[in-house]
Amino acid sequence: AQSTCSRRGCCWSPQSDANVPWCYFSPNHGYKVRGSERSTQAGELWATLDRLPSPSLFGDDIQTVLLTAEYQTNNRFHFKITDPNAKRFEVPHEHVKPFQGSKASNPSYTVELKQNPFGLVVTRASNGKVLFDTTIGPLQYADQFLQLSIRLPSSNIYGIGEHVHKQYRHDVNWRTWPLFSRDTPPTVDNLYGAQTFFLCLEDNTGASFGVFLMNSNAMEFVVQPAPAVTYRTIGGILDFYIFVGNTPEQVVQEYLQLVGLPALPAYWNLGFQLCRYGYTSLDEVKEVVERNRAVGLPYDIQIIDIDYMEKRKDFTYDKVNFKDLPQFASYLHAHGQKYVIILVSTYLLLFSLVNTSITVLLIIFLWIFQVWPGETVFPDYTSAEGTDWWVNECKLFHDMVPYDGIWIRKKGLGYHKCALKIGNIDNKNVPYQCCLYSFLQEILDRLMYAKTLCLDAVQSWGKQYDVHNLYGYSMTLSTRKALDTLFPGKRSFLISRSTFAGSGKFGGHWLGDNAASWDQLRWSIPGMLEFNLFGIPYVGADICGFFDDTTEELCRRWMQLGAFYPFSRNHNGELVKHQDPAVFGSNSLLVNSSKHYLNIRYTLLPYLYTLLYKAHTRGDTVTRPLLHEFYSDEITWNIDRQFLWGAGLMISPVLEPVVDNTKFPALFSISVHQGEPVQLKKVWVNIPTPEEKMGLHLRGGYIFPTQNPSTTTEASRKNPMGLIIALDINNEASGDLFWDDGESTGEQFLKEEYDHCITFQNVLQMTATHSNYVDPNNLKFEEIKILGLSQEITSVTVTQNNAEQDYIPDFSYDPATKVGVIKGLKLELGKSYTIQWTLKMNVNERFDCYPGPNATLEKCQQLGCSWEESTDPDIPSCYYSSSNPYLVENIDYSDSGIVATLNLDDSRVRANEAYTAPISTLRLEVKYHLNNMLQFKIYDYQNSRYEVPVPLNLPSSPLNSSQERLYDVSVQIKPFGIQVRRRSTGTVIWNSALPTFTFSDMFIQISTRLASQYIYGFGEHEHPNFRHNMSWHTWGMFTRDQPPTYKLNSYGFHPFYMGLEEDGNAHGVLLLNSNAMDVTFQPTPALTYRTIGGILDFYMVLGPTPELVVQEYTQLIGRPVMPPYWSLGFQLCRYGYANDSEVSQLVEEMKAARIPHDVQYVDIDYMERNLDFTLSPRFAGLPDLVNRIKADGMRFIIILDPAISANETNYPAFTRGVEQDIFVQWPDTKEILYSKVWSFLPNVQINESLPHEDQVENYVSHCAFPDFFRNATTEWYKKEIAEVYNNSDPSKSLKFDGLWTDMNEPAAFMNGAMGGCRDDLLNYPPYMPHLGYRDVGLIYKTPCMEGLHYLPDGTPARHFDVHSLYGWSQARPSLVALQAATQERGIIISRSTYPSSGRWVGHWLGDNTAAWDQLHKSIIGMMEFSLFGISYTGADICGFFKDSQYELCVRWMQLGAFYPFSRNHNEKGTRRQDPASWDEAFEDMSRNVLNIRYTLLPYLYTLLHDAHADGSTVVRPLLHEFVADRNTWDIDEQFLWGPALLISPVLRENDRSVVAYFPDARWYDYHTVTGSKLPLLITAPLDHINLHIRGGYILPWQLPARTTAYSRLNAMGLTVALDDAQSAAGHLYWDDGVRIGTASPSSLHQTLLWLGTAKGGSIPGDTQADNTKPKDVNWGEREQTLGWKGWTWPRPFRGDRSELTFRGKTEVKPADQRYRNVILPD
Repeated sequence: AQSTCSRRGCCWSPQSDANVPWCYFSPNHGYKVRGSERSTQAGELWATLDRLPSPSLFGDDIQTVLLTAEYQTNNRFHFKITDPNAKRFEVPHEHVKPFQGSKASNPSYTVELKQNPFGLVVTRASNGKVLFDTTIGPLQYADQFLQLSIRLPSSNIYGIGEHVHKQYRHDVNWRTWPLFSRDTPPTVDNLYGAQTFFLCLEDNTGASFGVFLMNSNAMEFVVQPAPAVTYRTIGGILDFYIFVGNTPEQVVQEYLQLVGLPALPAYWNLGFQLCRYGYTSLDEVKEVVERNRAVGLPYDIQIIDIDYMEKRKDFTYDKVNFKDLPQFASYLHAHGQKYVIILVSTYLLLFSLVNTSITVLLIIFLWIFQVWPGETVFPDYTSAEGTDWWVNECKLFHDMVPYDGIWIRKKGLGYHKCALKIGNIDNKNVPYQCCLYSFLQEILDRLMYAKTLCLDAVQSWGKQYDVHNLYGYSMTLSTRKALDTLFPGKRSFLISRSTFAGSGKFGGHWLGDNAASWDQLRWSIPGMLEFNLFGIPYVGADICGFFDDTTEELCRRWMQLGAFYPFSRNHNGELVKHQDPAVFGSNSLLVNSSKHYLNIRYTLLPYLYTLLYKAHTRGDTVTRPLLHEFYSDEITWNIDRQFLWGAGLMISPVLEPVVDNTKFPALFSISVHQGEPVQLKKVWVNIPTPEEKMGLHLRGGYIFPTQNPSTTTEASRKNPMGLIIALDINNEASGDLFWDDGESTGEQFLKEEYDHCITFQNVLQMTATHSNYVDPNNLKFEEIKILGLSQEITSVTVTQNNAEQDYIPDFSYDPATKVGVIKGLKLELGKSYTIQWTLKMNVNERFDCYPGPNATLEKCQQLGCSWEESTDPDIPSCYYSSSNPYLVENIDYSDSGIVATLNLDDSRVRANEAYTAPISTLRLEVKYHLNNMLQFKIYDYQNSRYEVPVPLNLPSSPLNSSQERLYDVSVQIKPFGIQVRRRSTGTVIWNSALPTFTFSDMFIQISTRLASQYIYGFGEHEHPNFRHNMSWHTWGMFTRDQPPTYKLNSYGFHPFYMGLEEDGNAHGVLLLNSNAMDVTFQPTPALTYRTIGGILDFYMVLGPTPELVVQEYTQLIGRPVMPPYWSLGFQLCRYGYANDSEVSQLVEEMKAARIPHDVQYVDIDYMERNLDFTLSPRFAGLPDLVNRIKADGMRFIIILDPAISANETNYPAFTRGVEQDIFVQWPDTKEILYSKVWSFLPNVQINESLPHEDQVENYVSHCAFPDFFRNATTEWYKKEIAEVYNNSDPSKSLKFDGLWTDMNEPAAFMNGAMGGCRDDLLNYPPYMPHLGYRDVGLIYKTPCMEGLHYLPDGTPARHFDVHSLYGWSQARPSLVALQAATQERGIIISRSTYPSSGRWVGHWLGDNTAAWDQLHKSIIGMMEFSLFGISYTGADICGFFKDSQYELCVRWMQLGAFYPFSRNHNEKGTRRQDPASWDEAFEDMSRNVLNIRYTLLPYLYTLLHDAHADGSTVVRPLLHEFVADRNTWDIDEQFLWGPALLISPVLRENDRSVVAYFPDARWYDYHTVTGSKLPLLITAPLDHINLHIRGGYILPWQLPARTTAYSRLNAMGLTVALDDAQSAAGHLYWDDGVRIGTASPSSLHQTLLWLGTAKGGSIPGDTQADNTKPKDVNWGEREQTLGWKGWTWPRPFRGDRSELTFRGKTEVKPADQRYRNVILPD
């Protein structure tokens, strides 16, 4: 209250935050120094302090106090404030004694005494930083209220206990923590122990200090934002120690040197332990033991709670339920296990034992309390007599019931009721009623004697008021003495619940009676970290929780974490269910996971034991916070959901339910599970943590001693030992091992240190520094595992005392994980050895340092690379042997991505030519666009560079959730690298931390390791297989008029690939770069990109299925165009038609043969002198022909080439183009760049017998190239095309329906331009990618690279940069012009494509050859273009070049009937190959297979709509549907239409059968409707192609006709192919087939009919978007149900929900041929 505040002379200021004190001290409070300070020769500082006149807070203020200070060591300062006139209680500590030394000679601190008011200021000597400043608040020193406040240099405060702080770093927002030992489950209240030490990290240099108050009275510790802390206690003295260190670890070491170094546990103490409160009998205990032995669980110690006692009395056992307890230890010992008993701190009241020297007294009366057994007394462990009595009782009980260790509990003087009455003494009359203090409001129950002794009870050390917090400490001392008596020379086992400073010198601690909750799981980590500060490293929580029933998931995750508690015990309470691992099932996930991590624990016990030895001898922490090792990284200052074992092992447990990923700050570390380097620093990374896994990582630079695990430590200590060497970035590591017999207390030990393991010298030096112990098991190090090894081991030698050992170890190397293993070693424990190995780079790890032609040793050495001649010309002889020269600076992580600066390390720059010299500073941007898609971009942010002007569908801001992202991205600092990891599995799908990375003006190179050998995509090339051959193949990309030829770059440019991961997950990667480039595959597996311009702009989609990859990729680049229905019909073309009469005759012959024929083409023959937009006199009748065939249901497509003839006096297209400035120009001028292509000069007679080159020279005119990037060009093109369609002379109007855009790479018939090219640097770049005709430069059959284009915004662009975009730039203008002219959807067939071309065009696979291998390659090509987002594809059926052969053409017609774009086309001068040109049998075979195609067109059209709407594939590799079946990953001679139709064509001459693979599904032969599920050698006579329908699908179909115009009028039907579950589903897309916009996913002009699931005899149908005018369609001609024992009766659909019902017959039959008209939307 304000009145109280005023009475105390304090200031009053109400605050909105209730945590902030409203009443605070004025400057008038405190003390002042009387006179001057005095010093002694021993370094003591003395000062008398007088109280300033001010009101008293609680009375009994001491007016004069004495300050005594000591400079005890260079890093430790001690001061205390006492009453010089009256002796006050001081802690009688076992280890901390009066200082006897001299003043520190060179202290790391300075001390200043402030006079008035008194204050003490401690400063770090090295930098003047104030560490400890008491002037922030006044000293208060009363009889029962002592307070000192301290201003600190930072808010990084750790320590003080025991509490559940919930976090390791203190919350400084006005938190008050009481310290008064109490029996209460772990909460925010005062708990079992009293620890008054805290550590403060000053800054990121690691400089730290610690503060310890030696006081055992009840107290409070207050933290506030200043930052400052306040110690407030109710008795004793103020006795402070300050420890100054350069690191947090050093501060802990200094503190423990004062209070006592931790005990070294016996080795068997480190084994896993089981206990339960609530065992009903020893038989039940044995049942638990046996079932956990049976599952092979590593398990060393069984503990029985108080259940074993007779009526819960210490030193007794239940003679009924535990009658065989005396033999229980032997039962365990027989299996190498140990037995530990529990003892509590109370003793049943037996008046024969009452003696004032051994019981706690209140003045002269014995007080009695209610605890477990009933009315009890508390031994006084602070008296010598009490200790002797305790030791004797322990011995007597051990004689009765042998045991191996003691667990002491209830030592916080906890009990169930307060003091009971004895004689005439009543608690209410106790004269010392000072148990409730208003200034200790935070103590639980606010009553200090609640559940404990009254505070005026007396022990040998003093009154309970003063020594309450020491009760557990004193019991620990007595129990340690008892154990030393029972097991002389042995360490035994001791765990205590209540602790004080120095308790760790004698035993360990468990974190108390926690609950089975995820919170308690999390909070156990800060608890362990704090007790490591307090000097009690042997610590852990009750695994799976003590109170409440646990769950399987919680217990599984807790067992994973608990395997890395130093004290690892599963323990729970009474009346809850058992939770030992085996109770969950012998083969349960929990058991298997527990065994896995306990085996890792037992494997690493030599490492853990060594850490505990270092804690015992130096004061190191064992369970270590990350900030102790990585204090320079401020992120670690508040990390308490992970921890380290020592410096080297990082544990990242799962601490939340249903979490498949754990986020951790990556160090240069190595996964324990795979040994694979995680080359990351200072970044949060989501690591996969499926149900059975948690995160474990070994830190590079450390060596870990190991031992093969067994189910007990006794057995495992007999097993061979080993080393795990985790190399750091400098290929170095070091470590040490402490080894002894595991239990002796003497100084017989062996210490081995492994120092200077430097892999560039490839030497491991093992030095035994002490060899006083000889292990009886003749242990040897038999295996060394080296992690992060960059090269493979080729030889190993072992020497001892310079003598080489006479055996040859085995060795192996895994380049994928970079793990080398040396086995068969015989390195005896306790002896020194040198192990040396030689390394050699595995050829698969070579990255080509000289990718240009004619590499030599001299050229290689000039680049600073290594040379080793390879016999295989594909394997590089010149390869990188040093890391890339870039490093990362100024990295910034955010929820939306990463931004970083890449700087060039000048010391690592290799020799380069001028235009390939690396750019010194780059920018990296990583953007998390979607949960399944990210972008990473590297560019020169100081100088603008060309970037691809292709628009992508990117969100304006990231649309993702950090929890739901499928990926994690991390950046390696030095050398630079990017790593992308699939979060769900941990698979690294991109890792560019490789030596190849460089970024210069005209040479950019980056490599990545790949997740597997299964890579698909990149183009356009003729690939021999769908899956890439990873054995050193390089493929160039640069659009070119190049017919499909192995290894030659062809028409399109698609820098996109899909990668399969080993588990079947898939991802896709696009490099958005249009400059000439090549990609190299190598068996590492790895991929190297090299491009000669632009930037690196990568986009990655995460799938995770192959089909989703394509859908996500097309979502990015744009969905495929929706073709008109008629374009799915069969098409005919030929280069070389003599006139329109020949075309007309062909059409009539096809019609007479009744062969389906929808589309007729003409090649450039129809043009006058091959000029676009003209009509040759030879084709004067073509307009009439077009009109005539269209009236008969057919369609017509014309060809256009981009180049425009310029040697003309009256060529309107050119003239208008010049006027509108639409042509590609020379730079720095308005001159048009001219070359030569198709158009002939006017008025010349062409001698076609001359070679092509001579014809070009003599007859071909100059031509100009329209610049389709310009808006003006689009308008010009649109008008020129419109004039062809609607000529001013109607007799010349060509009513075409589609356009075929050829030669748009752009192609030329000469290299470069008329007059030659002018910029050699661009046309012959310093690095010429692996393209065809490398010696000719980039200008082979294309214009000069300096040609100038203008982007739509007016930005100039060099042809050098946009060459491969030429066909792309023409695509949209072509479709716009076509649709404007025809007012229908139409189709564009383009030869040259780039990512997103599929939005506007289809593609044919170019000028192939009439050869058998082209059939197979056409399938590969279509599947690749399915990946590229161009679903309307196909090859020239029967071949373009050369004469086709009869059988070849038959088989090609069969295959081509299942090309989405199905066209027969060949070259001038070859024989006719259309179906009507062979014989009647050929006609029959062609007609039959095309009728199948036409029957299935509703299904194909639906697939094309799916592609257009959702991005799915039409021609689909089997692996897209059956990725779980690895056999499908290599299948490329069969393919699917969508998910349901399998096509297995004949691809080889004379074959009459096909080896077809049938993945696991029910399959039906399309022709015979028989089913099969087995791989078969299936017959394929010449007139037959094998087709199979997959069970589970419904295929819509329609009766065929000669054209789609007629077939669309025919009746429709369904084929229902049932799967094994007798169900099927499908859908149909239907519209008018031509309307623009009808197929748009956002349009309302569509009907989507979902045909539901055929199960139980019905097919529910559902129509959508029924909002257009109706049109009569026949439905119900036939419905087949395959695999159903019955037949069907079709009923009509009329845009509503209808059913088809199966009837009960025994075989499949067609339904009656009755049908009614069905109204479907137009």
